[in-house]
Amino acid sequence: MKKYLIRSGITPFQTFSPAEMIVNNSIGGNVGNLIYAYSVYRTLMTDENVEFVPDYYKINPKDADYINETYDAYLIPLADAFRKDFVPTLRRYTQLINKLKIPVYVIGVGLRTTFDPKPDDEFEFDEDVKAFVKAVLKRSPMIGVRGQITADYLTRLGFKDGVDHMAIGCPSMYTFGRELKIRETNITPESMVAVNSSRLSPKNVLDFITRSMDEFPNHYFIPQWLKELRLTYIGYPEIPKIENGNYPGKITDPVYANNRVRYFLNVPTWLEFLQQADFAFGARLHGNITSTIAGTPSLMIPKDGRMRELTEYHHLTHVWAKDIDDNTNIWDLIEKVDFHEASKYQGENFDRYIDFLNLSKIDHIYKNGNEPTRIPLDEKLAGVDLQPPLEPITSCTIPEAVKRFETLSELENKNAPKAKAPSSGSAEKRRLEEKEKQIKHLQGTLNRKSVRTALKIANMFAKK
Repeated sequence: MKKYLIRSGITPFQTFSPAEMIVNNSIGGNVGNLIYAYSVYRTLMTDENVEFVPDYYKINPKDADYINETYDAYLIPLADAFRKDFVPTLRRYTQLINKLKIPVYVIGVGLRTTFDPKPDDEFEFDEDVKAFVKAVLKRSPMIGVRGQITADYLTRLGFKDGVDHMAIGCPSMYTFGRELKIRETNITPESMVAVNSSRLSPKNVLDFITRSMDEFPNHYFIPQWLKELRLTYIGYPEIPKIENGNYPGKITDPVYANNRVRYFLNVPTWLEFLQQADFAFGARLHGNITSTIAGTPSLMIPKDGRMRELTEYHHLTHVWAKDIDDNTNIWDLIEKVDFHEASKYQGENFDRYIDFLNLSKIDHIYKNGNEPTRIPLDEKLAGVDLQPPLEPITSCTIPEAVKRFETLSELENKNAPKAKAPSSGSAEKRRLEEKEKQIKHLQGTLNRKSVRTALKIANMFAKK
């Protein structure tokens, strides 16, 4: 039995409720994280004797001895982890990895940077990245990076391309192996269309996405952010208003009010939904990658360096944000772009990915050929009753809406951190006792307020 620890908030076989996923942040802040982790699970689960255990995004250097004793390897699929706000996590990883004796595999990592970075750009986290990479290279032959921008960055830091690091793209693109088949669809105003967006996109892109949605009455908005999971589930709080506007951020926005939002809690149901669509477009990297591997024609609008390097590496169908203006028309783009571009490069990219796994001595389902006779993950998933996509609270009956609020409130109260008890008879103890009374009163008030809010929202949008 091989037992792997993997950076992940949930396995493909776990079926946490929406409330549990909100409280535990099982998606690592963005449901797109499920996609590339899912691919790693599917590719590396060679038989029933391979067990994956998520680390639930918890990194504690004090756990090193336990990890060494319990696991055969630590798998760390990452997104754009080379960035300022990830530095504390990167440092904890470095401390932990330096204490580990088992192999540590970084299967994809990228640099967060501007759309057009310069080769000699320096970042305040350079030294932290160096320390992390050095730690990993003590435990594995090389690191897999997402594309050329990140490869050039690590080369500038002193690591050798093709020796210490290797561009492999995003593992999510290899979820189903070497072949990538984009369906021929008839895209018309009556088509079912999936839309994704990012509130960080420039105004011209957000305006374009908004007016393009109007071209397809049968559209569905697919949010990815953790805060949007909460908004979909209970209707508040609103996503903070941005200066650019034109981003659905409150429960009264048309996509929520008209039950045109679907929030996916696992990869298979997400793929199944997208396979029913004729077209997908938007500004989310993994929103469009998921459409692509589902075989659905997809058009992406990259906004930064991390999206650009994967777009270029995989030749994803795209339009650059700078090329969009008030006159850009979605129908013109549909006529111009090649929806099959990525499939032309999929084979050589997949082969490079397999080379990386082989060089790293990581076992996988393609070791005997590109068409494995068995895919253990698929077999195991066949017996799992997966959570369906979450519909907005606007689609609920009043009892269902109240139940959502009560469920989430109970879980949050249960998981609230508890203060350490002070010494008996101290002034601090008396103050805490008084504070506890106030908190209990406030919790009761909040619970009642939650129910009132649920009733208000449900009454606004209740099914007739």
